[in-house]
Amino acid sequence: MTTERIVGIGAGAKELATEDMTLNIGPQHPSTHGVLRLRLALDGERISSAEPIIGYMHRGAEKLFEVRDFRQIIVLANRHDWLSAFSNELGVVLAVERMLGMEVPERATWARTLLAELNRVLNHLMFLGSYPLEVGAITPIFYAFREREHLQRVMEEISGGRMHYMFNRVGGLKEELPAGWTHRAREAVADVRSRMSDIADLIMGNEIFRARTRGVGVLTEEQILQYGVSGPIARASGVDFDLRRDEPYLAYGDLDVRVVTRAEGDCLARFECLLDQVYASLDLADACLDRLVDLPPGPINQRLPKVLKVPEGHTYAWTENPLGINGYYLVSRGEKTPWRMKLRSASFNNIQVLSELLPGTLVADMIAILGSMFFVVGDIDK
Repeated sequence: MTTERIVGIGAGAKELATEDMTLNIGPQHPSTHGVLRLRLALDGERISSAEPIIGYMHRGAEKLFEVRDFRQIIVLANRHDWLSAFSNELGVVLAVERMLGMEVPERATWARTLLAELNRVLNHLMFLGSYPLEVGAITPIFYAFREREHLQRVMEEISGGRMHYMFNRVGGLKEELPAGWTHRAREAVADVRSRMSDIADLIMGNEIFRARTRGVGVLTEEQILQYGVSGPIARASGVDFDLRRDEPYLAYGDLDVRVVTRAEGDCLARFECLLDQVYASLDLADACLDRLVDLPPGPINQRLPKVLKVPEGHTYAWTENPLGINGYYLVSRGEKTPWRMKLRSASFNNIQVLSELLPGTLVADMIAILGSMFFVVGDIDK
């Protein structure tokens, strides 16, 4: 049995009661990853209500889609979740290709799947390093960035970009894979896999980390479904859903996609899902590399007309991005620009559940909970 006392000292103290205080966490607070703002009502050290306030980074991406042609909108989609740039591009090109009735070369399909999984590992490594930093562990981020550099090197070689790859094109990929690139990619995957135990052992064996995260910030399956939470956060609460397996796209239908889940739904479970997902994605990357090596030489993209116009109609293309479900609702009126492009980003839905998750928790636990939501602010504000 735990007894909690709230004690006031000084001129502002009340004899028998405490007074609620409003506390703003952010924008530009270290725990909010930039320009997210949380308005908390506190009863002592305990949160009585929480309101996420967004929009500080809003740049009107959905409206900008409407004045760019179908080649140019890829650069806008690339940026809202800057840790998942390649995966962001996929949803757009898949939507346009579906409306055009275009079949992408097999070589491009397998290369896209490979690059999407490498991008997933890059995303997860960032959070595997930064989340322990939220609760006071400095060392893991150096290990995470060491492994990220191995994969960044092969991604940069193939695309020329370190964050915003811009390698997808309507009809395939920008260009053929460089000579010997698959061999270097395989070496990078093997190197990262061999050293992931450094990160896992350092963090998962830490008593302080486990004490700060186990049983903290528990999300129920019902809350997940009510708020449309997806990705590793949802799977950590037992929601066994992954578009790569359940509604396959690209080459995922020909792969054995291992979906990582947990039942506890707390901060520790969310971190464990992210860690195990790295191993699952590295296995998928190896399978894609095996298939790419066996494929005969062939085109990596389709030839497009100088002015690309999409037939009148609409479609919704969704993909399993590293942070959750990412969807694009595309409406065309037969012109060279979209009439409407609506973005359903993973972080936007995931962060809304904070208003229900945070009340009743302590301020100190709020930092651990917020970090375990694995969000990118640009993916919230769009």
